Amino acid sequence: MAQRRTNGSKLLMTVLCVVAACRAVPVTDLLDRASQRSDRLHSLSTMLTQELDSHFPPIGRVIMPRPAMCHTSSLQTPNDKEQALQVSESDLLSLARSLLRAWVDPLLVLSSSANTLPHPAQNSISNKIQELQEHSKSLGDGLNVLSGKMGPAAQTMSLLPYRGGNDLGQDKISKLINFQFLLSCLRRDSHKIDSFLKVLRCRAARMQPEMC
Repeated sequence: MAQRRTNGSKLLMTVLCVVAACRAVPVTDLLDRASQRSDRLHSLSTMLTQELDSHFPPIGRVIMPRPAMCHTSSLQTPNDKEQALQVSESDLLSLARSLLRAWVDPLLVLSSSANTLPHPAQNSISNKIQELQEHSKSLGDGLNVLSGKMGPAAQTMSLLPYRGGNDLGQDKISKLINFQFLLSCLRRDSHKIDSFLKVLRCRAARMQPEMC
């Protein structure tokens, strides 16, 4: 029993030390790491949409839902870098965290659906989805630490529930279309997250706006 308490205490101390060390890292370094992860997140989502496009039914481009139907579309975000430069650091981080959090459930749907996706590159797609989940979790943990350093406004998040359900369709075409639609939404949002974090990194480094 005493040995268990000792092991438990050691584990707790290890966790506390990791958290403390992470919180001791300068904001600029944390933003550098976050930007690297967000860049990889966007890169993966782009590769996935391109991979799926290789065997996407032509009718799918006609009947696939428009971007306005993405579950995150209700969130008001800057449309470009110039607008993002006008938003406060805390609000930019809040937007990035809100968008990232909104993809926890949809990524689970994509992960489970990828296992039976009627596509020649199914294994590759499934592996990339898993990597997306890992990077998203890692990035989320890092942004949580950042928000603690940037004040209450950065810690607020908008709720953007996913109501699309777990079933992407019964037939081959429906599955491919709905899968591609979710990926296209993710690609758009990952680009926003990456852009916001790069603006934050630029500001933290006190670079001139035209260099951001």
